[in-house]
Amino acid sequence: QVQLVESGGGLVQPGGSLRLSCAASGFTFSLYAMSWYRQAPGKERELVASITSAGGITNYADSVKGRFTISRDNAKNTVYLQMNSLLPEDTAVYYCKATRLGVIWGQGTQVTVSS
Repeated sequence: QVQLVESGGGLVQPGGSLRLSCAASGFTFSLYAMSWYRQAPGKERELVASITSAGGITNYADSVKGRFTISRDNAKNTVYLQMNSLLPEDTAVYYCKATRLGVIWGQGTQVTVSS
């Protein structure tokens, strides 16, 4: 079964950190570019960060540069998003996406930044 399963979301205070994980199964993970998106209530889904299949190139939204880091472990079929210095505006459902010829989405994990 082809799937992506996100984990690691939760409630954190402003300035705190979380690490999201996205575990892949049912496809050849190492051939896919991976990315993290997020969607806040009432807003469109937006790209947060992306990483190439071998992990050599990463890109970030301006709003998270210097605070978030995307990485992947192809041996574990997992992509990560380390989020530091979290802000209330980072509150959203975070989704991972796998892209090659087609697209695979995960079900999302909620991140809430609040005091």
